[in-house]
Amino acid sequence: MDIGVFIPINNNGWLISENAPQYMPSFELNKTVVQKAEAYGMDFALSMIKLHGFGGKTEFWDHGLESFTLMAGLAAVTSRIKLFASTAVLTIPPAIVARMAVTIDSISGGRFGVNIVSGWHKIEYSQMGLWPGDEHFAKRYQYSTEYVQILRDLWEKGESDLKGAYFQMDKCKLSPRPSRPIEIVSAGQSDTGMAFGARYCNYNFCLGEGVNEPTKAASVPARMLEHAKKAGRDVGAYMLYMVICADTDEAAMARWDSYVKGADRAALEHLLGHAAHDVNTEATSMAAAVQRNPSPINFNMGTIVGSPASCARMLDEVAAMPGVKGIMLCFDDFIQGMDDFGQKIQPLMKCRQDRLPLAA
Repeated sequence: MDIGVFIPINNNGWLISENAPQYMPSFELNKTVVQKAEAYGMDFALSMIKLHGFGGKTEFWDHGLESFTLMAGLAAVTSRIKLFASTAVLTIPPAIVARMAVTIDSISGGRFGVNIVSGWHKIEYSQMGLWPGDEHFAKRYQYSTEYVQILRDLWEKGESDLKGAYFQMDKCKLSPRPSRPIEIVSAGQSDTGMAFGARYCNYNFCLGEGVNEPTKAASVPARMLEHAKKAGRDVGAYMLYMVICADTDEAAMARWDSYVKGADRAALEHLLGHAAHDVNTEATSMAAAVQRNPSPINFNMGTIVGSPASCARMLDEVAAMPGVKGIMLCFDDFIQGMDDFGQKIQPLMKCRQDRLPLAA
Protein backbone atom coordinates (compact mmCIF):
# COMPACT_ATOMS: atom_id res chain seq x y z
CA MET A 1 0.00 0.00 0.00
CA ASP A 2 1.55 3.30 -1.12
CA ILE A 3 1.51 6.14 1.39
CA GLY A 4 2.24 9.74 0.48
CA VAL A 5 1.99 13.27 1.81
CA PHE A 6 0.00 16.24 0.49
CA ILE A 7 2.55 18.93 1.27
CA PRO A 8 1.69 22.42 2.66
CA ILE A 9 2.35 24.58 -0.40
CA ASN A 10 -0.19 27.19 0.80
CA ASN A 11 -0.55 28.80 4.20
CA ASN A 12 -2.24 26.89 7.04
CA GLY A 13 -2.43 23.55 5.25
CA TRP A 14 -5.99 22.23 4.99
CA LEU A 15 -7.67 23.60 8.12
CA ILE A 16 -9.84 26.69 7.67
CA SER A 17 -9.87 27.52 11.37
CA GLU A 18 -8.63 30.29 13.61
CA ASN A 19 -7.71 27.65 16.20
CA ALA A 20 -5.54 25.58 13.85
CA PRO A 21 -1.79 26.10 13.44
CA GLN A 22 -1.15 29.29 11.46
CA TYR A 23 1.92 29.32 9.24
CA MET A 24 3.24 30.58 5.94
CA PRO A 25 4.46 28.28 3.16
CA SER A 26 8.17 28.16 2.44
CA PHE A 27 10.71 25.98 0.70
CA GLU A 28 12.32 25.16 4.06
CA LEU A 29 9.02 23.95 5.55
CA ASN A 30 8.26 21.76 2.57
CA LYS A 31 11.83 20.47 2.40
CA THR A 32 11.58 19.39 6.03
CA VAL A 33 8.24 17.66 5.43
CA VAL A 34 9.39 15.81 2.29
CA GLN A 35 12.75 14.80 3.72
CA LYS A 36 10.94 13.38 6.76
CA ALA A 37 8.55 11.56 4.44
CA GLU A 38 11.49 10.05 2.58
CA ALA A 39 13.26 9.04 5.78
CA TYR A 40 10.11 7.33 7.07
CA GLY A 41 9.77 5.31 3.88
CA MET A 42 6.79 7.15 2.42
CA ASP A 43 6.34 6.66 -1.30
CA PHE A 44 5.39 10.04 -2.75
CA ALA A 45 4.77 13.73 -2.12
CA LEU A 46 2.29 15.86 -4.05
CA SER A 47 2.01 19.64 -4.20
CA MET A 48 -1.21 21.25 -5.40
CA ILE A 49 -1.50 24.53 -7.28
CA LYS A 50 -3.78 27.18 -5.80
CA LEU A 51 -3.81 30.66 -7.31
CA HIS A 52 -6.40 32.55 -5.23
CA GLY A 53 -7.19 32.20 -1.55
CA PHE A 54 -10.38 32.45 0.49
CA GLY A 55 -9.49 35.43 2.70
CA GLY A 56 -11.11 35.65 6.11
CA LYS A 57 -9.32 36.31 9.36
CA THR A 58 -6.83 33.54 8.63
CA GLU A 59 -6.19 34.75 5.04
CA PHE A 60 -6.68 31.13 4.09
CA TRP A 61 -4.62 30.14 1.04
CA ASP A 62 -3.95 33.79 0.22
CA HIS A 63 -0.25 32.86 0.37
CA GLY A 64 1.11 30.06 -1.81
CA LEU A 65 4.15 28.82 -3.68
CA GLU A 66 4.27 27.54 -7.27
CA SER A 67 4.13 23.78 -7.71
CA PHE A 68 6.69 22.96 -10.43
CA THR A 69 9.45 25.20 -9.15
CA LEU A 70 8.90 23.90 -5.61
CA MET A 71 9.15 20.28 -6.73
CA ALA A 72 12.25 21.02 -8.79
CA GLY A 73 13.91 22.29 -5.62
CA LEU A 74 12.72 19.28 -3.64
CA ALA A 75 13.97 16.93 -6.35
CA ALA A 76 17.47 18.26 -5.75
CA VAL A 77 17.40 17.57 -2.00
CA THR A 78 15.82 14.08 -2.04
CA SER A 79 16.95 10.77 -3.51
CA ARG A 80 14.16 8.18 -3.40
CA ILE A 81 10.67 9.61 -2.90
CA LYS A 82 8.43 10.17 -5.93
CA LEU A 83 7.37 13.79 -6.52
CA PHE A 84 4.22 15.11 -8.21
CA ALA A 85 3.68 18.73 -9.26
CA SER A 86 0.29 20.11 -10.30
CA THR A 87 -0.54 22.02 -13.46
CA ALA A 88 -3.65 24.18 -13.68
CA VAL A 89 -4.34 23.42 -17.32
CA LEU A 90 -5.75 26.87 -18.15
CA THR A 91 -2.54 28.60 -17.10
CA ILE A 92 0.42 26.83 -18.77
CA PRO A 93 0.50 25.38 -22.31
CA PRO A 94 1.01 21.60 -22.35
CA ALA A 95 4.20 21.82 -24.41
CA ILE A 96 5.79 23.96 -21.68
CA VAL A 97 4.60 21.60 -18.94
CA ALA A 98 6.05 18.69 -20.92
CA ARG A 99 9.44 20.41 -21.04
CA MET A 100 9.37 21.41 -17.36
CA ALA A 101 8.51 17.82 -16.46
CA VAL A 102 11.47 16.49 -18.44
CA THR A 103 13.72 18.96 -16.63
CA ILE A 104 12.54 17.79 -13.20
CA ASP A 105 12.75 14.19 -14.39
CA SER A 106 16.43 14.91 -15.05
CA ILE A 107 16.95 16.57 -11.67
CA SER A 108 15.19 13.76 -9.79
CA GLY A 109 16.59 10.80 -11.69
CA GLY A 110 13.17 9.69 -12.93
CA ARG A 111 11.07 10.34 -9.80
CA PHE A 112 8.68 12.94 -11.20
CA GLY A 113 5.00 12.94 -12.18
CA VAL A 114 2.31 15.49 -13.13
CA ASN A 115 -1.08 16.09 -11.53
CA ILE A 116 -3.75 17.47 -13.89
CA VAL A 117 -5.96 20.21 -12.40
CA SER A 118 -8.90 20.90 -14.68
CA GLY A 119 -10.20 23.82 -12.61
CA TRP A 120 -13.37 24.36 -10.58
CA HIS A 121 -12.46 27.57 -8.67
CA LYS A 122 -13.31 30.22 -11.26
CA ILE A 123 -11.69 33.23 -9.57
CA GLU A 124 -8.23 31.63 -9.80
CA TYR A 125 -8.37 32.11 -13.56
CA SER A 126 -10.66 35.11 -14.02
CA GLN A 127 -8.27 37.25 -11.95
CA MET A 128 -5.69 36.74 -14.69
CA GLY A 129 -8.08 37.03 -17.62
CA LEU A 130 -7.71 33.31 -18.35
CA TRP A 131 -11.25 32.10 -17.63
CA PRO A 132 -12.73 30.91 -20.94
CA GLY A 133 -16.32 31.29 -19.77
CA ASP A 134 -18.62 29.25 -17.56
CA GLU A 135 -18.99 26.65 -20.28
CA HIS A 136 -15.58 25.44 -19.10
CA PHE A 137 -17.28 23.86 -16.08
CA ALA A 138 -18.98 21.36 -18.38
CA LYS A 139 -16.10 20.99 -20.85
CA ARG A 140 -13.04 21.00 -18.62
CA TYR A 141 -12.33 17.30 -19.01
CA GLN A 142 -12.49 17.52 -22.80
CA TYR A 143 -9.92 20.32 -22.52
CA SER A 144 -7.80 18.20 -20.18
CA THR A 145 -8.03 15.21 -22.51
CA GLU A 146 -6.35 17.13 -25.34
CA TYR A 147 -3.84 18.51 -22.83
CA VAL A 148 -2.81 15.02 -21.70
CA GLN A 149 -2.70 13.71 -25.26
CA ILE A 150 -0.15 16.39 -26.10
CA LEU A 151 1.94 15.55 -23.03
CA ARG A 152 1.94 11.87 -23.96
CA ASP A 153 2.82 12.58 -27.60
CA LEU A 154 5.78 14.76 -26.65
CA TRP A 155 7.14 12.44 -23.95
CA GLU A 156 6.70 9.25 -25.98
CA LYS A 157 7.44 10.40 -29.53
CA GLY A 158 9.14 13.78 -29.14
CA GLU A 159 6.50 15.41 -31.35
CA SER A 160 2.84 16.40 -31.25
CA ASP A 161 0.75 17.36 -34.25
CA LEU A 162 -2.62 17.21 -32.48
CA LYS A 163 -5.43 19.20 -34.06
CA GLY A 164 -8.22 19.49 -31.51
CA ALA A 165 -11.01 21.75 -30.38
CA TYR A 166 -8.71 23.56 -27.92
CA PHE A 167 -5.14 23.04 -29.15
CA GLN A 168 -3.60 23.22 -32.60
CA MET A 169 -0.11 21.76 -32.61
CA ASP A 170 2.19 22.15 -35.64
CA LYS A 171 4.73 19.35 -35.36
CA CYS A 172 5.64 20.60 -31.88
CA LYS A 173 9.01 19.17 -30.82
CA LEU A 174 10.42 18.04 -27.50
CA SER A 175 13.96 16.84 -26.80
CA PRO A 176 15.40 15.41 -24.68
CA ARG A 177 12.62 13.04 -23.73
CA PRO A 178 12.16 11.70 -20.19
CA SER A 179 14.36 8.94 -18.81
CA ARG A 180 11.29 6.80 -18.12
CA PRO A 181 7.51 7.17 -18.54
CA ILE A 182 6.25 10.15 -16.55
CA GLU A 183 3.18 9.25 -14.53
CA ILE A 184 0.06 11.41 -14.81
CA VAL A 185 -2.46 11.63 -11.99
CA SER A 186 -5.69 13.52 -11.45
CA ALA A 187 -8.22 14.12 -8.70
CA GLY A 188 -11.63 13.81 -10.31
CA GLN A 189 -14.41 13.24 -7.80
CA SER A 190 -17.33 13.23 -10.23
CA ASP A 191 -18.06 10.29 -12.51
CA THR A 192 -16.88 12.41 -15.44
CA GLY A 193 -13.64 13.17 -13.63
CA MET A 194 -13.13 9.54 -12.65
CA ALA A 195 -13.74 8.39 -16.22
CA PHE A 196 -11.03 10.83 -17.34
CA GLY A 197 -8.66 9.49 -14.69
CA ALA A 198 -9.41 5.88 -15.60
CA ARG A 199 -8.66 6.47 -19.27
CA TYR A 200 -5.70 8.85 -19.19
CA CYS A 201 -4.02 8.70 -15.76
CA ASN A 202 -2.04 6.27 -13.63
CA TYR A 203 -3.91 7.04 -10.39
CA ASN A 204 -6.84 9.15 -9.28
CA PHE A 205 -6.82 10.99 -5.95
CA CYS A 206 -10.16 10.70 -4.16
CA LEU A 207 -11.56 12.33 -1.04
CA GLY A 208 -12.17 10.19 2.00
CA GLU A 209 -15.28 11.01 3.99
CA GLY A 210 -16.35 11.34 7.60
CA VAL A 211 -14.60 11.74 10.93
CA ASN A 212 -13.33 8.42 12.29
CA GLU A 213 -15.47 6.59 9.73
CA PRO A 214 -12.68 5.11 7.62
CA THR A 215 -14.92 3.00 5.39
CA LYS A 216 -17.65 5.60 4.92
CA ALA A 217 -16.03 6.45 1.58
CA ALA A 218 -15.99 2.83 0.35
CA SER A 219 -18.25 3.73 -2.57
CA VAL A 220 -15.64 6.21 -3.85
CA PRO A 221 -12.79 3.78 -4.70
CA ALA A 222 -15.45 1.30 -5.80
CA ARG A 223 -16.68 3.81 -8.38
CA MET A 224 -13.10 4.40 -9.48
CA LEU A 225 -12.60 0.66 -9.84
CA GLU A 226 -15.67 0.41 -12.09
CA HIS A 227 -14.46 3.25 -14.30
CA ALA A 228 -11.06 1.54 -14.60
CA LYS A 229 -12.72 -1.72 -15.61
CA LYS A 230 -14.73 0.09 -18.30
CA ALA A 231 -11.53 1.68 -19.60
CA GLY A 232 -9.73 -1.66 -19.54
CA ARG A 233 -6.90 -0.21 -17.44
CA ASP A 234 -5.43 -0.81 -13.98
CA VAL A 235 -6.04 2.59 -12.35
CA GLY A 236 -6.59 2.71 -8.62
CA ALA A 237 -7.68 5.30 -6.11
CA TYR A 238 -5.32 7.18 -3.84
CA MET A 239 -7.49 8.24 -0.90
CA LEU A 240 -6.97 11.58 0.88
CA TYR A 241 -7.22 11.67 4.67
CA MET A 242 -6.21 14.17 7.35
CA VAL A 243 -4.58 12.65 10.42
CA ILE A 244 -4.85 14.35 13.82
CA CYS A 245 -2.90 12.29 16.33
CA ALA A 246 -2.30 12.71 20.06
CA ASP A 247 -1.28 10.39 22.89
CA THR A 248 -4.92 9.52 23.60
CA ASP A 249 -8.14 9.43 21.61
CA GLU A 250 -9.61 12.03 23.93
CA ALA A 251 -6.74 14.49 23.48
CA ALA A 252 -6.86 14.14 19.71
CA MET A 253 -10.63 14.66 19.59
CA ALA A 254 -10.31 17.74 21.80
CA ARG A 255 -7.98 19.25 19.21
CA TRP A 256 -10.39 18.46 16.38
CA ASP A 257 -13.31 19.94 18.33
CA SER A 258 -11.26 23.10 18.89
CA TYR A 259 -10.57 23.41 15.17
CA VAL A 260 -14.29 23.05 14.38
CA LYS A 261 -15.22 25.68 16.96
CA GLY A 262 -12.64 28.07 15.52
CA ALA A 263 -13.92 27.83 11.92
CA ASP A 264 -13.02 30.91 9.86
CA ARG A 265 -16.56 31.74 8.76
CA ALA A 266 -15.60 34.44 6.26
CA ALA A 267 -13.17 32.15 4.46
CA LEU A 268 -15.74 29.36 4.42
CA GLU A 269 -18.36 31.69 2.94
CA HIS A 270 -15.97 32.46 0.10
CA LEU A 271 -15.26 28.77 -0.46
CA LEU A 272 -18.93 27.79 -0.44
CA GLY A 273 -19.94 30.68 -2.65
CA HIS A 274 -17.39 29.90 -5.34
CA ALA A 275 -18.09 26.17 -5.20
CA ALA A 276 -21.71 27.04 -6.04
CA HIS A 277 -20.66 28.78 -9.28
CA ASP A 278 -20.42 25.42 -11.04
CA VAL A 279 -24.06 24.94 -11.98
CA ASN A 280 -23.15 21.86 -14.01
CA THR A 281 -21.69 20.06 -11.01
CA GLU A 282 -22.43 16.39 -10.42
CA ALA A 283 -23.52 15.21 -6.98
CA THR A 284 -20.20 13.40 -6.61
CA SER A 285 -17.97 16.34 -7.63
CA MET A 286 -15.47 18.25 -5.52
CA ALA A 287 -17.66 21.37 -5.58
CA ALA A 288 -20.64 19.37 -4.36
CA ALA A 289 -18.57 17.72 -1.61
CA VAL A 290 -17.46 21.13 -0.36
CA GLN A 291 -21.06 22.34 -0.15
CA ARG A 292 -22.52 19.36 1.70
CA ASN A 293 -21.45 20.52 5.16
CA PRO A 294 -22.15 23.97 6.67
CA SER A 295 -18.65 23.99 8.18
CA PRO A 296 -16.23 22.11 5.90
CA ILE A 297 -13.15 23.26 7.79
CA ASN A 298 -10.99 20.70 6.00
CA PHE A 299 -12.94 20.45 2.72
CA ASN A 300 -14.97 17.51 4.08
CA MET A 301 -12.01 15.20 3.49
CA GLY A 302 -11.84 12.00 5.49
CA THR A 303 -10.45 12.73 8.95
CA ILE A 304 -8.65 10.26 11.22
CA VAL A 305 -8.56 11.47 14.83
CA GLY A 306 -7.07 9.49 17.69
CA SER A 307 -4.13 7.86 19.40
CA PRO A 308 -1.40 6.22 17.31
CA ALA A 309 -3.05 2.82 17.70
CA SER A 310 -6.45 4.16 16.67
CA CYS A 311 -5.01 6.02 13.68
CA ALA A 312 -3.12 2.92 12.53
CA ARG A 313 -6.22 0.74 12.82
CA MET A 314 -8.39 3.18 10.85
CA LEU A 315 -5.76 3.68 8.12
CA ASP A 316 -5.54 -0.09 7.73
CA GLU A 317 -9.32 -0.11 7.23
CA VAL A 318 -8.94 2.52 4.51
CA ALA A 319 -6.21 0.46 2.84
CA ALA A 320 -8.45 -2.62 2.81
CA MET A 321 -11.27 -0.98 0.83
CA PRO A 322 -11.57 -2.45 -2.69
CA GLY A 323 -10.00 -0.20 -5.31
CA VAL A 324 -7.61 1.58 -2.93
CA LYS A 325 -4.00 1.54 -4.13
CA GLY A 326 -2.64 4.24 -1.87
CA ILE A 327 -3.37 6.83 0.80
CA MET A 328 -2.30 10.47 0.72
CA LEU A 329 -2.05 12.11 4.12
CA CYS A 330 -2.11 15.64 5.41
CA PHE A 331 -1.82 16.77 9.03
CA ASP A 332 -2.98 19.57 11.29
CA ASP A 333 0.64 20.17 12.35
CA PHE A 334 2.84 18.88 9.53
CA ILE A 335 6.18 18.64 11.36
CA GLN A 336 4.80 16.90 14.44
CA GLY A 337 2.37 14.96 12.29
CA MET A 338 5.14 13.52 10.11
CA ASP A 339 7.05 12.36 13.18
CA ASP A 340 3.94 10.90 14.80
CA PHE A 341 3.16 9.00 11.62
CA GLY A 342 6.69 7.74 11.01
CA GLN A 343 7.56 6.82 14.57
CA LYS A 344 4.22 5.87 16.18
CA ILE A 345 1.51 5.15 13.60
CA GLN A 346 3.23 3.48 10.64
CA PRO A 347 4.96 0.77 12.76
CA LEU A 348 1.48 -0.36 13.88
CA MET A 349 -0.06 -0.46 10.39
CA LYS A 350 -0.48 -3.96 8.95
CA CYS A 351 -0.40 -2.62 5.39
CA ARG A 352 3.02 -1.03 6.01
CA GLN A 353 4.89 -3.82 7.75
CA ASP A 354 7.56 -3.71 5.06
CA ARG A 355 8.50 -0.19 6.17
CA LEU A 356 10.97 0.04 9.02
CA PRO A 357 10.58 3.05 11.34
CA LEU A 358 13.61 5.19 10.55
CA ALA A 359 14.64 8.36 12.35
CA ALA A 360 14.02 11.54 10.36
